[in-house]
Amino acid sequence: MKKIGITGQAGFVGNHLYNTLSLDETITLVPFERSFFGNKELLSNFVAECDVIVHLAAMNRHEDANVIYETNLDLVSQLIEACKTKDVKPHIIFSSSSQEEKDNLYGLSKKEGKEKFIQWAEEVGAKFTSLTIPNVFGPFGKPNYNSVVATFCHKIANNEMPTIINDSEVGLIYINELVEIFIQCIKDSKKGGIPDSSIGELKIAPTKNIKVSEILRLLRQYKTDYMENGIFPNLDLDFEKALFNTFRCYVPTSHYPVKFKKNTDNRGSFVEIARTQTSGQFSFSTTVPGITRGNHFHTRKAERFAVISGKALIQLRKIGTDEILDYYLDGDKPAYVDMPIWYTHNIKNIGDTELITLFWINEPYNPEDADTYFVNV
Repeated sequence: MKKIGITGQAGFVGNHLYNTLSLDETITLVPFERSFFGNKELLSNFVAECDVIVHLAAMNRHEDANVIYETNLDLVSQLIEACKTKDVKPHIIFSSSSQEEKDNLYGLSKKEGKEKFIQWAEEVGAKFTSLTIPNVFGPFGKPNYNSVVATFCHKIANNEMPTIINDSEVGLIYINELVEIFIQCIKDSKKGGIPDSSIGELKIAPTKNIKVSEILRLLRQYKTDYMENGIFPNLDLDFEKALFNTFRCYVPTSHYPVKFKKNTDNRGSFVEIARTQTSGQFSFSTTVPGITRGNHFHTRKAERFAVISGKALIQLRKIGTDEILDYYLDGDKPAYVDMPIWYTHNIKNIGDTELITLFWINEPYNPEDADTYFVNV
């Protein structure tokens, strides 16, 4: 088993990488906390436990660019010094940036940090890999910090109007795609251009080049179709599926449960569950009183639970957090709740009668690639 440590574990990329690696039974994760920097003993003990260290910790924004420069180089120096103190040579994977090639102190801090790691690796015979990363987007990014996508998603989902300052083309990579590259590098895979030399660099190309205005157009369409009318967009294209899954994570929790329109006449009643512009699977279940179904999460699937008869408690919890969201649904007032990716979820019959629930998911179940991970809410 490889022992992996991630500096910046709590950050946007670090959190996604940590959660994904936690699903791999061949890997042991060495927990990292921000307080390790500035504490020589804790940092030294951390590096001594690791076979591989993914160095993501960095300062990206500050009103004084010199603070960014000095902080980022200091983090690199502390990590190298800790390795020297314990006389260990973990494989260090460094998260660099395309800003390296630009005339700013953040880019300079990345360039010089990489050079410091290379010098150390050459001196002690360690393995070092630098990954130059383009703009990253995905669920749980911090608005006004991580990416323009995070900012736009947050604003649109909360009824604010984003502004475009420069409608240029941006090169993007989805967080799942980036995480897969990190994992290939951690496992010394020879796929995807991962360097097989002791000291190597990989410039990761964007997987999507798109104008800022086109991103905004798609997100506004998701707001109209999905949030206002309950329509799932076409999810055949990888980028649009990734952008939609990102947008869904910014929908306020207060948006749910969404009430259905119930059409009733002398024949009975009719409720439309979901309109979709994509493929998928509709299904239903019956659940006897007191029984709970689910307690699992998905990393890519879009899913909807619709209660049409009986009383239910639907619970969600984002992986890595303790907050539990409770939604109470009643078939007398049909409603649905959608399951964001990386949220473990369940549904319990809390009534005295049989519970009938309809389900929609954007891809048919495949036992060879189920994307279903069982974790109690």
